[in-house]
Amino acid sequence: MSQDQTSVEDTEHHLELRNLRLDDYNDVRELMDRVYAKVGGAWPYRNFKAQVTTFPDGQICIEDKGKVVAFAISVIVDYDQFGDKHSYDEITGDAYLTTHDPNGDVLYGVEVIVCPNYRGLRLGRRLYEARKDLCRNLNLKSIMAGGRIPNYTNYSSLMTPYEYIEQVKSKDIYDPILTFQLANGFEVKQVMTAYLPQDEDSKGYATLLQWHNIYYEPNTPLLISAKKSNARIGLIQWQMRYFNNVEELLQQVEYFVDALSDYGCDVALFPEFFNAPLMGLSPDPSSIDAIWHLATYTDEILTAVSHLAVSYNITIIAGSMPVIEEDELYNVAYVCKRDGTIESQYKLHPTPHEKKDWIMKGGDSLKTFDTDFGRIGVLICYDVEFPELSRILAEQEMQILFVPFWTDTKNGFLRVQRCAQARAIENECYVAIAGSVGNLPKVDNVDIQYGQSAVYSPSDFAFPHDAIVSETTPNTEMTLIVDLDLDKLTRLQNEGSVRNYLDRRRDLYRVEWIGNRS
Repeated sequence: MSQDQTSVEDTEHHLELRNLRLDDYNDVRELMDRVYAKVGGAWPYRNFKAQVTTFPDGQICIEDKGKVVAFAISVIVDYDQFGDKHSYDEITGDAYLTTHDPNGDVLYGVEVIVCPNYRGLRLGRRLYEARKDLCRNLNLKSIMAGGRIPNYTNYSSLMTPYEYIEQVKSKDIYDPILTFQLANGFEVKQVMTAYLPQDEDSKGYATLLQWHNIYYEPNTPLLISAKKSNARIGLIQWQMRYFNNVEELLQQVEYFVDALSDYGCDVALFPEFFNAPLMGLSPDPSSIDAIWHLATYTDEILTAVSHLAVSYNITIIAGSMPVIEEDELYNVAYVCKRDGTIESQYKLHPTPHEKKDWIMKGGDSLKTFDTDFGRIGVLICYDVEFPELSRILAEQEMQILFVPFWTDTKNGFLRVQRCAQARAIENECYVAIAGSVGNLPKVDNVDIQYGQSAVYSPSDFAFPHDAIVSETTPNTEMTLIVDLDLDKLTRLQNEGSVRNYLDRRRDLYRVEWIGNRS
């Protein structure tokens, strides 16, 4: 694997959230014919063309390596013209979206379809979140939709639609559509009759669903995928413990990813060498054999972590892991994005211990990463103690620097901590550090850990008085979730009490990268 990048073709998925285009029709037709075989199959092309041309910003899809695997169709309506007693054909204009009103107040959900082969990846939830973004950014009051209740066919002789819906809400009955909609923040406003008469499984009934936009206010015209002004980051303070196999380690990884995803985090940061417990599985207990044995698990772990990033819709910075390339050992951090792509940053400065006891080499490339929550950089542990690296990243407009670390003593930790704080102040960026805690008594030379994860900010009035956004309890397994205001960084550069970026004497000095360019 190249130090510069990981090929998209090498990953299991490469997901992209975007607006539908007319040339997507064949993919859309294939999905509709498959999912709606019982209720008429796909729309004709003329319907699809009308939808995409009438309200292009409202038609959203997820493609995987060039093929549409999920999509959502929406329309803006003046809801008072229709009220709660409407049919699908009435409010969608027979799916031609002739009811679209750019000055309307409600985003109406016309359709959501996910390829059955992809339903374990939570793409439906991702489409719903994109719709909510669209509703907020177009400054509409709410999202409304008529929802099928296909599992009602199994209960229609036993209960009324109202009773069925109440039992689904109480989780006594599972409905593949309504259960999902309730889990995504929608509430049932009422039951509609003859909404979609041809829907025999729902017996013609449907739920009228509503999601309220609590941020509704006038004059905020943004669309989906607008540049974010804040980021929610999650840090894992990882407890080192013995694992019998790689599956047990990945189970613990998924536990934390799941938790941070539930809290809506944009990114999860694991510590340096979070997979080190697997060194205990080496047939030879010596330090060098154990670390080289650990490298044999990296591909498997990376594939699994990338899958989790896609499935849980969260970018994962997979701490760092050892990698063997051309009989040389490197320490590599992987940025597993939620679109399925993977990028990497090699540790540039192995510590004296890593060079002497593990025969580890340093990488030769430095880069920033563009994500959907901002531009970031990654420096592994010792690298943050070299200020030139952060300065180069800052010149590339890095907003958040992530530092996975692994230290055994408090003085080692303090070196990382205080250098990280300095990087935040001098480069006017946020710095997040995440380390491990606990002990590994069966692993030579890495048996103890000392760690305290934290997020640091620049030091000025708009930020915490001590420039510490938040920090964990030392040496305790836990997570840290922090919201970061990225707009504050821009204001600081131009209006701060001191302006490190603007006041730099570029006429006298500069930091220049002379190695491989990324």
